[in-house]
This record gives sequence, structure tokens and C-alpha cells, in this order.
Amino acid sequence: MTKKEKIVVLLKGYPRLSETFIAQELLGLERAGLELELVSMRRPTDKKRHPVHDEIRAPVTYLPEYLHEEPLRVLKALWACRKKVGFGKALRQFWQDLRHDVSRNRFRRFGQAAVLAHEWPVDAGWLHVHFIHTPASVAAYTHLITGTPWTISAHAKDIWTSSDRDLSTKLNSARWAVTCTASGFQHLLGLSGKKQNVHLSYHGLDLTRFPHFDGPRPMRDGSDANDPVRVLSVGRAVKKKGIDVLLRALSSLPSEIHWHFTHIGGGDELASLKQLADELGVADRIVWTGSMDQKQVLENYRQADLFALACRITSDGDRDGLPNVLVEAASQSLTCISTNISGIPEFFVDGENGLLTEPENPVALANALQRVITDPQLRIRLGEAAEHRVRTAFDHRTSIADLKTLFESEWEKAS
Repeated sequence: MTKKEKIVVLLKGYPRLSETFIAQELLGLERAGLELELVSMRRPTDKKRHPVHDEIRAPVTYLPEYLHEEPLRVLKALWACRKKVGFGKALRQFWQDLRHDVSRNRFRRFGQAAVLAHEWPVDAGWLHVHFIHTPASVAAYTHLITGTPWTISAHAKDIWTSSDRDLSTKLNSARWAVTCTASGFQHLLGLSGKKQNVHLSYHGLDLTRFPHFDGPRPMRDGSDANDPVRVLSVGRAVKKKGIDVLLRALSSLPSEIHWHFTHIGGGDELASLKQLADELGVADRIVWTGSMDQKQVLENYRQADLFALACRITSDGDRDGLPNVLVEAASQSLTCISTNISGIPEFFVDGENGLLTEPENPVALANALQRVITDPQLRIRLGEAAEHRVRTAFDHRTSIADLKTLFESEWEKAS
């Protein structure tokens, strides 16, 4: 790979409102002088875009999301790839993987890899993939077919819902992997064998998009029914976010504490959560806004009194790493309440710059909520400490520099 060759970045879907951290990274790498070309396994489903998506210059190509939708494209790619030196090796790996994962999804990943290998940009010399589960399967097969070196950005769900065998195989194949929490880093490092090719780099925030908020925050304490404390949560309505736990905690607060809850985000569980709010008798105190772009979310951070996210580990191992929305909220001196799982305690220290409870515990969460709702001075202290942590240790330019250094070390080896 030479400095003039571009990097193909393989993504599961693009653009996505819930993956601002990826878009932020892509733009940062472009601004650092790297030339990118994006390839997405799925077309966008969100009706809105963040401003950062419009600033990324890299062109985007979409693979066939389902092979039967573009059969001629897939067959043409497979026919052409059969002549490539690595096709036999990739096919053998596919059959080996299929024994552990008998699914249509496995066939789809091999077909998508063939299309990517066949349509590979002539001026690209590297493949980088976001997420170590299904996208990395496509990348690994593409690497075997073409011989193109590849690397991985691993995050949260993709790590914890993958088998150790699958993770070890991919880490052995890739040049290196980078991940964004210490818990994920330790898990992957333990599976990397002798290669020890895993690196830790927190995403951070583009602080120019989240400048310091100078506006006043009202000293609401929940005592005024006409001016309730404003509680905010941002995130897709999916099980790992624990929104149901948060609703139960809010509904159990003493009747003399007045609050209003706003949830921002789409998701499959919205209907069931609204039903739960009805059953708990709090539906009239809740607004479900649906998805919003980054500017709208920022405005809501500034209007809220506190931010809450009751993250949990689901039965299949799915979980958040360090949710970007917590760091965003903290950047606005907004007091955050969350749970002590995954990478969250790597940012928040309970009682110092936020409040953390055990997951799946609405009673403990309600106690934490009551504590900060009734004590606005505590909210100020925790919020200021959280913002200081963001602005001194979570600038996204650090993670961009880490990635650029990793890529440049490969260029130096090649030269």
C-alpha cells in the first residue's frame, strides 16, 4: 500500500443516525489526509441525515443487500472471482464457517464478498471494516479472494454477540483491530493469540459540534407541578437501552415530585414502551419525539435538567459499549444517570461526575433520579465535572490520530 492508494471502508449500513461516531471518524480521517471510498451492505432507512454526512466527500457504493435482488450482479462476480488465486481458499473458509453457522446469512456474506472483490476499486489498496460480526465476515472473505490486507474497528454488540471462535479467526486474519472500550479491548486481546494486534482508542466527540453551553439552567427541584424537572433520554428503542426500566423508575417516584420525560429515537420497541407508559399511568408526562438530527438533539440536551440511560446486558449478550449520547450529554454539563456496565464506568465515576446504578434495578434508578431531581446544586456539580472529563480526555481528534498512526505504520512496512 502506498500513500496514494485509497482505503475502502466497509459498513453495515450508511448513513445511519444511530452511528454518528462512525460518520465523525470518516470525516476526521478525510480531514487528516486519507482518501476513502465507502461500501455499504445496506441502504439507508432513516428519513433524516446528520450534517456530518453531507460533509464526507467519499463516494458510496451499495452491495446487494439480499442476493436474490441482484442475481446477475452476484453471479457475474462469482464467475469472475473463480479465477482469482484466493477464491479456493475463501471457499474452503466459507464451508468451514458454514458448519458452525448454517444460515442464509452466511451465503449472503460470501456473495457480498464476491461482489466487493469483483468490483474492487483499482486505486484502493486497503480494506477497513466497521463491526467485527457480519461486516467483518464479508471483509475476511474479500481479503482471502483478493489478498488485500484488512483491518477492523470493533464496537460493542458485534463483540459480545459473536462466538470466541469467530472473533479469534478474524483477529488472526486481520492486520489489527481497534476498539473503543477497555472491556472490549481486554476481551479481544485475550482472543488475539500471539498476534496481540488489538488497540484501544475511545471515539471521543467532535467538540466543535458540541461547544460549551453558556445558557442558564433553571434550578428546578420537582416541587412545581407547572415547571417539572425535565428528564431526557436519547437512543433507539431496543432492549439493551433499558427504557422500560427507566419508565418503571420514573413511575415509582413520590407523587410530590413533578417530572417530564422526553425520549428521542426510533426503534422496534416504541409501541410496547408507549403501552407500558399507559399501564404505569405516566403516558401524559412523556413525549416520544422519534428520530432527530444532531442539531435537534443538541438543543434538547440544553433544555433538559438531567439525562438518563438504563443500559443492560440482554440474554444474547448484546450491550452498549460507552454510548456516545452519554458523552454528548456530558459535553453540555448535563447530569447523567446510567448503569455500571461495559465502558460506562470508564467515563463516569459514581458520585463524582455522574450517578451509576446496577442494571435491571428500577428501585436503585428511582433513588438516583430522586436524588438529582431534588438537588439542583448536585446536578450542577456533577454536570460540570462530566463536561471537564469530556473536554480534557474525549476529543475525537485523539482517536483520529490513533487510527492515522496505525494506517501509516502499515505504509511504512510496505515501503
